[in-house]
Amino acid sequence: MKEAVHIGTNPSSKPGLQELVGRVALGDEEAFAAVYDAVAGPVLGVVRAVLRDQAQSEEVAQEVLVEVWRTAPRYRPDRGTAMNWILTLSHRRAIDRVRSVEAAAAREHKAALLDRTPEYDEVTEQVETRLEREQVRRCVRTLTEIQRQAVTLAYYRGLTYRQVAEALSLPLGTVKTRLRDGLIRLRDCLGVTA
Repeated sequence: MKEAVHIGTNPSSKPGLQELVGRVALGDEEAFAAVYDAVAGPVLGVVRAVLRDQAQSEEVAQEVLVEVWRTAPRYRPDRGTAMNWILTLSHRRAIDRVRSVEAAAAREHKAALLDRTPEYDEVTEQVETRLEREQVRRCVRTLTEIQRQAVTLAYYRGLTYRQVAEALSLPLGTVKTRLRDGLIRLRDCLGVTA
């Protein structure tokens, strides 16, 4: 027992830390307390260097130390020192947290974009509108001059039948007839069913 106290108070003693991790692998809680005391500061330092946020760094450091307790049986001394193994766990866990935070931010950004995405396809609507306009223009060109003038004044400029008659110097009845005939021709040209 005297050896464990000596090892726990001297964290730079790499073989002592390796031995402690080996005992933690066997479920030794006192050995884990000594490992905790020896590595908590360096673990927090590595995590804080990656995260740069004190609260998250403390949380991730605690997660790392719990992971050390759970995964101590996986530690292999032939692959490196116990301190390097623990600090590698720390760095990986900190990187995982950064990726998790970035992924959450990306998901939120994507959700925000989806909220702003219109429920219809604007490009398709614009193309359809242009095609419809062109078809209307083509059909308007098939009207007689008086029909075209009457339709243009009444439906594009918003004049009343009486104002159209005055603008064209025609009787009101003639304007109404020309408008009716013009609209029938447009309907037929556009393929609109009555």
